[in-house]
Amino acid sequence: MEFNKIAVIGGGTMGNGIAHVFALKGFHVSLVDMSEELIQKSIKTIEGNLDRQLKKQLIDERAKSDTLSRISPTVGLENTPTDTDLVIEAIYENKEDKLLLFKKLQTIIKQESIFASNTSSISITELASASRPEKFIGMHFMNPVPMMKLVEIIRGYSTSDSTFNVIKELSLKIDKVPVEVHDYPGFVSNRILMPMINEAIYTLMEGVASAEDIDTVMKLGMNHPMGPLTLADFIGLDVCLAIMEVLYNGFNDSKYRPCPLLKKMVAARKLGRKTGEGFFKYK
Repeated sequence: MEFNKIAVIGGGTMGNGIAHVFALKGFHVSLVDMSEELIQKSIKTIEGNLDRQLKKQLIDERAKSDTLSRISPTVGLENTPTDTDLVIEAIYENKEDKLLLFKKLQTIIKQESIFASNTSSISITELASASRPEKFIGMHFMNPVPMMKLVEIIRGYSTSDSTFNVIKELSLKIDKVPVEVHDYPGFVSNRILMPMINEAIYTLMEGVASAEDIDTVMKLGMNHPMGPLTLADFIGLDVCLAIMEVLYNGFNDSKYRPCPLLKKMVAARKLGRKTGEGFFKYK
């Protein structure tokens, strides 16, 4: 199956990154969001990221202009092109809202198209129940998308082999490394990463060490490029909490219980970089 047209639903951090990499590799992308203001913010972010690639001599001016020309800003889900070959959902991590979105898309997009979700933890099998199970798959990109090579390809219960093979091949075409994952809470990346972050937060809450020292131990002792608390701030503490709750509810195991300090900080809207304060403060 040849893919020419891609639609990315949601122009936030992950959505604009996904649109960026597909457009850079020659695909025509409709970037869909709820308002003109949000869309223009996304395009500005993509342009800034392309400028960084240009400065590092990873691309040239022609590649930048061609990439931007392949992205069509689209306001409103109902205006998503009906002949899109692949729809990638990249909205916030809320199961009910994602299900509603796919139910609406089912009535808009041609039946031959594949639906994919960039969810970081929600069951692909559950999301597929709203639309076309055999043509539904997870494509979990890593942040920042233009830089990170990995994409987890998650099979739902009914995902067909042909759908999986097409998406695997497509991932290679955009210069990503696809890894096959089966549909369990948190998949691979967040099932391992989030409990580590959660334990770092417990360590801070219990006064074992300061936030700075916890991160230093993990960077210098475990050779992590970024400490777990800095990483949590980068991801967003609300996103970390949402994933921990998926793990906790999905496995019904106390080892995935979200740290009370994490819950308290989310309630206080201290969400990390995006609000200017989390475990650390940002300008």
